Amino acid sequence: MELEVRHLRALCAIADTGSLRKAARQLGMTQPSLTTQLRRIENTIGGRLFSREVTGSRPTPLGRSVLCRARPIVAEMSALLTEVRLEAGQAAGARLRIGSTGSRAVVGWLRRLRTRCPDTDTTIHIDVSANALLQMVEANQLDVAFVHEVDGAPLHVPEGVRRRVLVEREPQFVALSDTHPAAARQTVHLADLATDQWMVDPSVDGEGPGLRRVLAAAGVSPRVVYGDYLTAADLVASGEVVTPCQPTARSRQGVAVRPLCGDPLTVRLFLASRATVPPRAGYPGGAPVAGLLDVDALFGDLADAYFEIAWASDAYRQWLVRNESPLLRFQETRLTDALADPLLGVGLAGPADAS
Repeated sequence: MELEVRHLRALCAIADTGSLRKAARQLGMTQPSLTTQLRRIENTIGGRLFSREVTGSRPTPLGRSVLCRARPIVAEMSALLTEVRLEAGQAAGARLRIGSTGSRAVVGWLRRLRTRCPDTDTTIHIDVSANALLQMVEANQLDVAFVHEVDGAPLHVPEGVRRRVLVEREPQFVALSDTHPAAARQTVHLADLATDQWMVDPSVDGEGPGLRRVLAAAGVSPRVVYGDYLTAADLVASGEVVTPCQPTARSRQGVAVRPLCGDPLTVRLFLASRATVPPRAGYPGGAPVAGLLDVDALFGDLADAYFEIAWASDAYRQWLVRNESPLLRFQETRLTDALADPLLGVGLAGPADAS
């Protein structure tokens, strides 16, 4: 087998994430496929490149030597592809590359963007790792990214990335079986779930440490296991596990979504863009062009989409009303602004903060 750039990119991903599973997600492949690919690379080179430890995969001395030579090659190839794609995009028309961690607001956001800019080629990249998305923004592989940051587990925001905060503190709810005794209550105490098995996705940045911190502060120590949120619904419905979830989570058969008393689990939602992109009052000719991205308009569309999905969620809407949330004031503002200018978005937080 001859080594290719994709093989070097895989080695860099494993080293950067410290995990074959996280690297596989980042590369858009399955873990078994990546494991097989790594084995073939090591056979070609003639030695082990990573040691498998309890805490993850770590480069061996040979691996570090290979990585030192691989990283410049991967960086040069990425720069080449970015420049070529940019030139191709300019020739073919306007492009908009957005990224996001999982959020139900993304569907409405995309709908608004395509209505606003029908001639723009809009693409979406979903990744459970917010840090990976922020790195893609910094590397000009994405124009903007909508991410969440777990309270107490700060993200690694690159120096050249600017943040626009959408929601400063979004409460995280809990998903549990609808037959669980706590499901009969309007809000659930962590103590009610002290004997349950909690499940978190280790690929979601900050999720595990954030949950453990909150459980420790509440004086409970339930067992915490790792799994994939995409396949968690059946485990929750069967009563095997409980999981943190977004307040906009859709109800499923056998699953109840409830707020946690005191909202101990929260996240910050923000839109990331490169700090060098100048904001403009509107898209030129109805669509963004390279170097003139209207991030303020993108943020407005995202805010509008978020409020729509928040208000449509029964559990979250009841929480908003019960807590007299400031978000409620945006319902009237949203309608007023929509009547005045259908393309004008409504922000849910203050001005951007440069990072």
